[in-house]
Amino acid sequence: MSTNSTIDHCKAPIPVTYETLSWLMTGEFMLGLPLNLSVLYIFIFRFKFWKNKSIFLFNIVVADFLLVACLPAKAYHYHHGFRHSKNPVVCKTMLFMLFLNRGASIAFLITLSIDRYFNVVHLGRRNFVKVLKKSPQISIFIWLLLLPLTIPTMVATFECCNSHGREVETYYHDVTDTFREVVFFSQIIIPFIILVYCTVRIVNRLRKKTIGGKTKLRRAVWVVMSVVVVFSICFLPSTIARAVLLSVRLKKWQAAEDVVVQVYDSLMVLSYIDCMLDPLVYCFCNSGFKDAYIATFCPTFLRKRLLNSDFGMGTTTTTSGTRTISLPIVDSGYI
Repeated sequence: MSTNSTIDHCKAPIPVTYETLSWLMTGEFMLGLPLNLSVLYIFIFRFKFWKNKSIFLFNIVVADFLLVACLPAKAYHYHHGFRHSKNPVVCKTMLFMLFLNRGASIAFLITLSIDRYFNVVHLGRRNFVKVLKKSPQISIFIWLLLLPLTIPTMVATFECCNSHGREVETYYHDVTDTFREVVFFSQIIIPFIILVYCTVRIVNRLRKKTIGGKTKLRRAVWVVMSVVVVFSICFLPSTIARAVLLSVRLKKWQAAEDVVVQVYDSLMVLSYIDCMLDPLVYCFCNSGFKDAYIATFCPTFLRKRLLNSDFGMGTTTTTSGTRTISLPIVDSGYI
């Protein structure tokens, strides 16, 4: 925030803005919690992700669920006119959870996109991602790899979730803050570049395909495009706002900072809808999950219509209890 040490870095510049944002986060929580609980139920009890090679998708579900669990505490602070908790332990714990789950969601989404890229563009070659995603140990390794990236949010120099622009800026403060910002921007910019590259190559491959297999290629395009949509709506706007905020903060433009910080916090609240958009990715990635979800939760009059939209894949029939569920015959190379 400001370089003036007399200014409370935690206090909201305009309380009414943050009270409005608190209600938006409450709405995200009320919609996101049942949605993610239902997705967890399907993955564990109906879809049995460990048998369907969908371990990476399940990890995204876990990351989204943990993110949703953080929203009530953040909404509480916003409602009372504070950008973050004034309690250092609570503040750092919230940042740790948000950084970790945001990073995990991005990491697994990009991994899925890379897997789809190799399956389409380099079909026939050894796909190392396909080998890795079958192992739960790899998922655990990714989570552990993300932990060190959250360390900068735990250090004492991050006063009330502040960053660059203190009155007294030591070399240690500067290095820590810089590393934190590098992590913040890198986990968005680098994956987005990879995602755009994969999308362009898959689309070009689809255009060159004249006969046979175009349905699978279109499905691969929908997968990567759905991830592009998630990134474009949830992550890019807040990243751009963060860059602008750092710029005005370092230039000591207090009036501009009070405006930009509200824009940044608003876009960060927008980024939390990631936990509600990711189920679209699950549906495009795996038709089996889509059909299991529809068969379990959708009303009867919609079920047949939605189950017929199977991306052109063949179907097989399985019985669960008293219901008959139509499940697609999915090529394992496209799961």
